[in-house]
Amino acid sequence: MKQSQEALTNRGLYHTAANYIEVLKPKESLLLTFIGVCASVAAILILGVQLDIKLLYVAIIIAMGSGGVNGLTNYLDRGVDAKMKRTAHRSLPSKRIEPAEKSLPLIIGLTVVSLGLAYWLHPLCFAFGVLGTVTAVVQRKTVLCPFLGAISGCAPVLIGWLAFDPKFSLPILVLCILILIWVPLHVWSVMIANREDYLGGGVCYFPLTWKDRQAVKVLLGLSVLLYAVSLLLWFVSDLGLLYFIIANILGVIVLVSSIRLVLSQASQDAWRLYKLSAFPYLGIIFLVMCLSLWLA
Repeated sequence: MKQSQEALTNRGLYHTAANYIEVLKPKESLLLTFIGVCASVAAILILGVQLDIKLLYVAIIIAMGSGGVNGLTNYLDRGVDAKMKRTAHRSLPSKRIEPAEKSLPLIIGLTVVSLGLAYWLHPLCFAFGVLGTVTAVVQRKTVLCPFLGAISGCAPVLIGWLAFDPKFSLPILVLCILILIWVPLHVWSVMIANREDYLGGGVCYFPLTWKDRQAVKVLLGLSVLLYAVSLLLWFVSDLGLLYFIIANILGVIVLVSSIRLVLSQASQDAWRLYKLSAFPYLGIIFLVMCLSLWLA
């Protein structure tokens, strides 16, 4: 009987911990941490310095900050999320954490500690950490959200790069442009894929205010720009043949997926573009950038 009670207690603790971890959007936070670490590795390889323990600190800081900020957006969006089928099951809108304010100590603690550690890395890392935090949480579920989110998405890359090379250069600027184009493409494609769900949740701004046949053309334009900027990164960073080949393959795949969406205007094609643009595209672009610099 005692062992059974202990098992139930352990299971309850596990589910509670899983609920709190879910608030931090672990998949999204992992992708942000990955591209931030890749930016650090790229800066190290360009500078020609040795890898050291500082890279681990950068990874921890970005992971904590990404989790904290993603948790803040989850907390702020919980009302809208509760009205949408795609998000109603999340920990906060489903009230698996009740009241929602119980998640705030973890969320705020991660955010504050990560910003403090970012200042220890370099004041510029702190500054862009603050900028990323602010732009992620203001104007939620408004027409400005994807653009502010794009700025916030640059923060892990800037922190990772500036921790080792605290000055602005053409490669890091092009990387940020890549993110600024990628975020709206990623966000708007999922909105088109779940149009009725978003409208039911009270979200009413572009691309939902446009007809699909018009909105998907904007996504096609963004795919062309993303492809062009990925090749611009190869040009300004001297990344070599491996990056050139992979960037072209990925760019063509995204472009074909966007053309298919323009032709079909089908929600499943918008969903495919959304999924494709996540790790398969962004993660591989950053990974191959590092590999190309390492092989150079």
